[in-house]
Amino acid sequence: MDTPSFKPSLGLLDATMIVAGSMIGSGIFIVSADITRNVGSAGWLIIVWLLTGLMTLIAAVSYGELSGMFPKAGGQYVYLKEAYNPLVGFLYGWSFFAIIQTGTIAAVGVAFAKFTAYLIPQVSDEITLFSIGALHISPAQILAIILIIFLTYINTRGIQSGKIIQTTFTLTKLLSLFGLIIFGFIALQPQIWHQNWSGNAWSLQHLNKDGSIQSYGLAAAMGAIAAAMVGSIFSSDAWNNVTFIAGEIKNPKRNIGLSLFLGTLLVTIVYVSTNFVYTGLLPMQAIASAENDRVAIAASHVIFGNIGTIIIAVMIMISTFGCNNGLILAGARVYYTMANDGLFFKKTAQLNKKAVPAFALWIQCLVACLLCLSGKYGDLLDMVSFVVVIFYVLTIIGIFILRKKMPNTERPYRAFGYPILPALYIIMGLAFCTLLIIYKPDYTIYGLIFALLGIPLYYLALATKSKS
Repeated sequence: MDTPSFKPSLGLLDATMIVAGSMIGSGIFIVSADITRNVGSAGWLIIVWLLTGLMTLIAAVSYGELSGMFPKAGGQYVYLKEAYNPLVGFLYGWSFFAIIQTGTIAAVGVAFAKFTAYLIPQVSDEITLFSIGALHISPAQILAIILIIFLTYINTRGIQSGKIIQTTFTLTKLLSLFGLIIFGFIALQPQIWHQNWSGNAWSLQHLNKDGSIQSYGLAAAMGAIAAAMVGSIFSSDAWNNVTFIAGEIKNPKRNIGLSLFLGTLLVTIVYVSTNFVYTGLLPMQAIASAENDRVAIAASHVIFGNIGTIIIAVMIMISTFGCNNGLILAGARVYYTMANDGLFFKKTAQLNKKAVPAFALWIQCLVACLLCLSGKYGDLLDMVSFVVVIFYVLTIIGIFILRKKMPNTERPYRAFGYPILPALYIIMGLAFCTLLIIYKPDYTIYGLIFALLGIPLYYLALATKSKS
């Protein structure tokens, strides 16, 4: 009997939809409120999204070179292992399994449930179904868990099932966002646009919910930009998920790099355009003080009236459903590759009859569900923003290392703008991380400590491997 192996069945459109679909979750509908409070003006709101888009695009076109060199499952884990050593690769894989991917799956699942509550109030996160000690479980958390289990099951049935959901839902939410942008510009309020884009449009300041303003000194201003970018970077993250499923993509040496560029460019255009719409419909004060930070609902109310709330709720349900499918589909391939290197549970290295890593999918599901129950997924995402960008920086430094280490390895695609653009990303990424250490130490230091816990786990895995 033949051993199941990955089947290349995803084309360029499917790969691009995985990039875009994994990026677009609930963030674009929410985080502009916090960004506005940190930067205080329309100009700087757009600059934050442009800076994030630039960083994402540079990283994506840089990863194209790595995906061409190593067109196999595992993506960033493989790149870090090859550029540095297995320990660095493992530290990424451990962080990815324990918080990065599973925490994002949990957060996106709960976002799905929270916006479902607009249509079905009985699943509100403000209702307590039961308590376990100090832990209070809401219907929203239960619905999030059901969603994660359902999508995990669908993805154990083969790559085709996940592919159909991903492409369908991503195309739907892209069309919905383009609709919001088009109708938003049609409904643009000239007085509000003029108010937001004249006078203090380029003033960097803290805008409180009550409308009061606090000025920044130079150092504090830099910290405010970094704090603001936590939200936009979270909203733009997971673009690299397509590299994890390289073994299932047709012509991966070409299509992975191209899908990274097309997907991140498309999402960047959508995100920046959406924020222009916000500034044309709502005063900056209204963006900063939107109820529960739901800026998109406030904007949609201006465009569509009372039905706008329902429209945005449905859009976010579609968006988060498709986003979580992409995250679940791609994440398990990292654990599969680690297990093949003897650095994860042995059973994770097995594919089922449908040629997918079912055990890896289910243990990922278990951790994500536990994070849903913890109620701490928001803190986890803030905590890990620092770690995520550090690993991106390390991976892009790896391009320089591999040019020296493996000069003769085939590179079907070379990093665009090398060495200037990759170096620019490294500088921007390190600046972002340094500012977070200074201005958000509670989150970043714990995130770093958690990632470094992987060091003893790595040597434990090696010891276990040598005994078997």
